[in-house]
Amino acid sequence: MTERSRFLGQRIARLLREIYPDVDADILSSMVIDAFWPEGTTRRKRARVSGNKLWSEQDALLITYGNSIIDGAHKPLDLLYDFLCSYLSGTLNSVHILPFFPYTSDDGFAVSDFRSVNSQLGDWPDINRIAGEFTLMSDLVLNHVSSQGSWFNAYLQGQPSYDRFFFEASPDDDLSQVVRPRTTPLLKKVETANGPRHVWCTFSHDQIDLDFRNPEVLLEFLRIIRLHVDNGVQIVRLDAVAFLWKEVGTPSIHLPQTHAIIQLMRLLCDYASERIILLTETNVPKAENLSYFGNGQEAHAIYNFPLPPLILHAMMSGNGEYLRRWQRGMPPAPMGCAYLNFTASHDGIGMRPAEGLLPEDEKQQMIETVKEIGGLVSMRALPDGSENPYELNTTFYDALSRTFKGVDEHHHARFICSQTIVMSLEGIPAFYIHAMLATPNDHGQVEHRGMNRAINRHRWDYPTLRELLADPASPQARVLDDLSARLKLRKKQTAFHPNATQFTVNLNDDRVFGIWRQSLDRHQSIFALHNVSDDHVTVPSAAINLIEDQDWFDLIGNASIDASAEDITLLPYQCMWITNRR
Repeated sequence: MTERSRFLGQRIARLLREIYPDVDADILSSMVIDAFWPEGTTRRKRARVSGNKLWSEQDALLITYGNSIIDGAHKPLDLLYDFLCSYLSGTLNSVHILPFFPYTSDDGFAVSDFRSVNSQLGDWPDINRIAGEFTLMSDLVLNHVSSQGSWFNAYLQGQPSYDRFFFEASPDDDLSQVVRPRTTPLLKKVETANGPRHVWCTFSHDQIDLDFRNPEVLLEFLRIIRLHVDNGVQIVRLDAVAFLWKEVGTPSIHLPQTHAIIQLMRLLCDYASERIILLTETNVPKAENLSYFGNGQEAHAIYNFPLPPLILHAMMSGNGEYLRRWQRGMPPAPMGCAYLNFTASHDGIGMRPAEGLLPEDEKQQMIETVKEIGGLVSMRALPDGSENPYELNTTFYDALSRTFKGVDEHHHARFICSQTIVMSLEGIPAFYIHAMLATPNDHGQVEHRGMNRAINRHRWDYPTLRELLADPASPQARVLDDLSARLKLRKKQTAFHPNATQFTVNLNDDRVFGIWRQSLDRHQSIFALHNVSDDHVTVPSAAINLIEDQDWFDLIGNASIDASAEDITLLPYQCMWITNRR
């Protein structure tokens, strides 16, 4: 063993002692290395140095299911590849294909086999082809597996190793503190070869929680990461990772062992010869979410979960006060880390991240407005037995079809403004396919499938979609064209690097949300102004401190800006990217 290999083993062993104090950390360290780097693979001699070169202003991500586009004749992954190449090449360079494995429920998040591609979508060569053209993100659904998968069947049969794969508890245990994202009972009684057991189910009774106290569970997931990386995955999304480690008598969320496991995975990724980015999915309030950066040694990237409810509120109310107040208090991502910014996703618009950021009456007005446009609300159970809104279920496009005032003629401009804010902020922008395609709420799917989230999981018939995109007057064509144009413009601006300097501008007018971005080399500045209201708003030039002896230009409006003029006027929902260098 070389000195460098010994050093890596020692670093791994230190983390393993935190996670498994009763296991021989040196032996387990060797097993970890063999799981992540099996025979025939290589690793770096030194860990990748933390920096800002894992991403750039060129990066933007599409979020989609493997079957968001269908036609009844071709493999959905073939259609997705065609859509990406035909409509988004040069616009977005990355794609998150939501769980594309065999599953039994929750649209892929009850995985029955992590090593196969769902045959209804395609196969590994179809995934490889997409990964050859776009940076690919996949889901590591590591908190739970399907109750009908081979792992749980082996557990029920009492097969060695698998008989300790799943977390058990007793109905007599004190589970009152457990944080729940759902209202279903936490425990499920099952009959096993070793007698009756109660297994832990954070999300549903078809999604059985794994027991990471068994090191074999961790080793198996490291082997799965290797398989996915070997098939072209470059971004690994750690789904529901906050719930990973459980202890009876605790909230069983954000426990120290969970953070240590993420640190271990980050260490392995930093030694990988391939570029691997870890993204944590933790739909929780701000401080809890930020904790997954650790000290720069945990996740490479985290979702900016407060953005969806805060942007939705700003656009509905015409008031960016709460968005600005939150953004002003957000720290820059640590070195080697980045935010993933978004408004719409396959899930609903989470309300937990808005806790402490929006007053209760403002949240209630959002809920009522979403209901008025036909949206739904999903609840979560609280420790005292009561329920609280967990998420709003609607497409983001339909959600912005009205404001607190009612319906108006600004729907399109309001929606484009909401997505432009995502493009302007520090971090990597991500867009759900149904935001890019102005998809309306799918009430038929809700009725057919009996789940609120189906409202935002429409499956487009590809011939129909192509016809709509060929019609420049359709909402689908208008939104895709406008968002694509801004994304193509954005990728040319060094001031939009995910780690470029950001400062929240206080304009003394809550109708305009403004931020200043400066490139890493300090050569380019961009003042990004977003009118979140239906008013014509005048902003004093002095408020954004344009240097008078420089030429300033609005990239979006393709117009020069006179720095000596007293005022800048924004039309309803207008956005400006005012720069000194184009």
